[in-house]
Amino acid sequence: MTLHFTITGSPLPNIPWEDRPAGCTDVVWRSARNPVIPRDLIPRSNSIFNSAVVPFGAGFAGVFRVDHKTRDMILHRGKSDDAIHWELDPDPIEFACNDPEICKYEHRYDPRVCWLEDRYYITWCNGYHGPTIGIGYTYDFETFHFLENAFLPYNRNGVLFPRKLHGKYAMLSRPSDTGHTAFGDIFYSESPDMIHWGRHRFVMKPAYGWQSTKVGAGPIPIETSEGWLLIYHGVLTSCNGYVYSFGAALLDLDEPWKVLYRTAPYLLSPQMPYEQIGDVPNVAFPCAALVDPPTDRIAIYYGGADTVTCLAFAYVSEIIDFTRSNSL
Repeated sequence: MTLHFTITGSPLPNIPWEDRPAGCTDVVWRSARNPVIPRDLIPRSNSIFNSAVVPFGAGFAGVFRVDHKTRDMILHRGKSDDAIHWELDPDPIEFACNDPEICKYEHRYDPRVCWLEDRYYITWCNGYHGPTIGIGYTYDFETFHFLENAFLPYNRNGVLFPRKLHGKYAMLSRPSDTGHTAFGDIFYSESPDMIHWGRHRFVMKPAYGWQSTKVGAGPIPIETSEGWLLIYHGVLTSCNGYVYSFGAALLDLDEPWKVLYRTAPYLLSPQMPYEQIGDVPNVAFPCAALVDPPTDRIAIYYGGADTVTCLAFAYVSEIIDFTRSNSL
């Protein structure tokens, strides 16, 4: 396949993949194996969803949201040879931490994992007198270190960029409140050291339809010559509650708070039973993406109904073309 643009990143020939089903005209299509991670993969789990995976060694590794049968929200590590069949550590991740003030456990959920410089950074929604963005790192998915909380409460959906911008680390986040927030805009922030964050810039707010209540960043942004490709979730408030779908946006490479294009239609909405039925109905929540630049392929991991982990496929070029042609 000859692309009319470039995708930054290393080849990933062993990306999980299923061809578009016959007769399907959707830009994004679901795995026939969904859900790829069931809610009860380990004995203590009530549900496993909204999780992050990355290439690691000859296979894959990740950090997974596991809600225990106590209904504690916590993070577990996992490894896989093919990014489909996962082995999760039955015990939660224990972060090494030098500051007892921030090491106290309240909750940890909705992680993202980003390879940046020489390590894998983990961001997650951390409990510190309310939800905020915790930042940690690992080199080997064996030992994990907790650095700091990026922002004051209340904040969610902290997503790092995979390289420095303007000589600074960069992150997207969504300021929120103490509850199941009925609002939410995406903001951009920079840091010299992953600890002190500033230069906050507005990125996008809710629009209409499927993204009329709130929006939030999903997987790590994908760098292309056309801009940063951001998969993001949007929420509609229906008569029966929230509905979480996802779409895409192209952000300016040098000033990512500038939105170049943004999908008016969604790319995927909760329409299958495993997305509609679960602990929180009607949720398709993307948290991770694997990309193979030479073949244009992308595999998107998303949580279904706050209960299971699902997988969908697409071509980066088709998402970009669709975003441009169907922009707000």
